[in-house]
Amino acid sequence: MFKRRIATVAAAALLASTLAACGGSGGSGGDSKTLTYWASNQSISLAKDAEILKPELAKFEKQTGIKVKVEVVPWSDLLNRLLAAATSGQGPDVVNIGNTWSASLQATDAFVPFDDATIGKVGGTNRFVPSALAAAGAKGKPPTAVPLYSLAYALYYNKKMFAEAGITKPPATWEELVADGKKLTKGGKWGLAQEGAHVSAHSHHAFILSQQYGGEWFDAEGKPTFDTPQNAEAIKRYVDFLAADKITNPGNAEYAQNESVTDFASGKAAMLLWQAAGQQLALHGMKPDQWGVAPVPFLANPPAGGKKVDSMVAGINIAIFKHSKNQEGALNFVKFMTSDEEQTVLNKAYGSLPSVVTLSDDPAFAGPEQKVIADTLAATAAPLPQVPEESQYETLIGGVMNDLFAAAAKGKSPSVAEIQDKLKTAEEQVK
Repeated sequence: MFKRRIATVAAAALLASTLAACGGSGGSGGDSKTLTYWASNQSISLAKDAEILKPELAKFEKQTGIKVKVEVVPWSDLLNRLLAAATSGQGPDVVNIGNTWSASLQATDAFVPFDDATIGKVGGTNRFVPSALAAAGAKGKPPTAVPLYSLAYALYYNKKMFAEAGITKPPATWEELVADGKKLTKGGKWGLAQEGAHVSAHSHHAFILSQQYGGEWFDAEGKPTFDTPQNAEAIKRYVDFLAADKITNPGNAEYAQNESVTDFASGKAAMLLWQAAGQQLALHGMKPDQWGVAPVPFLANPPAGGKKVDSMVAGINIAIFKHSKNQEGALNFVKFMTSDEEQTVLNKAYGSLPSVVTLSDDPAFAGPEQKVIADTLAATAAPLPQVPEESQYETLIGGVMNDLFAAAAKGKSPSVAEIQDKLKTAEEQVK
């Protein structure tokens, strides 16, 4: 049933895009000297990502004689593009995927499994950070990707705006964040920047807050449990920063791709919840001493069953399509991208953490931002469920939250019961 649902989604994506924009949609086409690579948008823009990747791909070509044609795909398009390629058998050789999609994409059977022999060719299982590798596929099955960049959510705050408001430290609880946000919301500036139309980010925050409220989105058997009071409370908490607390600009309801980072960097908002924002802030001209970073807040008084979770185990994996006519070259490219040298270059460029254990103590990743990310991943991050329906969870719950943010921009604060009704409908779509 899941494969049929995947096919339906992919067919819609194919109709929407007609694959016209899929640069090199036929992969390497049997050319052993060419690879096509879809990279995820990790930087301030698609163009900046291409600029960062270009010299590294040239380095790979010089070493191997294999030319890599790269297309940077925005997050708003990436999942549908991957599903379309998985269904049609037409697409790139190598792709970046959000690690939360690992089990969903694994279920399509369209990707090369990294069994013991295959993963051995890129350094072996023990080369990768265990928590990162655990988010590369369903438990008990060979992963169909390996980790590339490791990430976690953090709270970024504008030091000058905090000082001017008389706030001496970043909030540690959501209640403190709201109180601080109200002090900071004045004169056309806002306490918190959010992305009210960002489907994937919505699902991440829904997961994190649900954990704090003692909820789950899937049970132990992998069945959806969307319409619980805990999940509804979690979503209400996040939407109400705009709807009830009014510390978010109503215009944020339309933000879908990095606009909140721009608002934070330009001083329009004093706080931001983001994954490794430092590199993007620098590209916007914000100096490191102008912002601080702290762990994502918790509930001051969590209910029974609430967990001390303030991020999902975030990250980017790299995978190979089975339809690639140059799987040997693709595997060499994965080995190159996960080498110590490239892990250092690319993770420094993106502000993320390496996913290989050999760089765990590298001083290049010991800055304040990286320390918060590393500490979070080590102690207070939880993996999203590695179940085939996870991508449906992201799409459906993200869509529900898009609608709630649109209503919030018009002054509507949803009730828990109203959210539960929407979650019930979403759950029925999965079933």
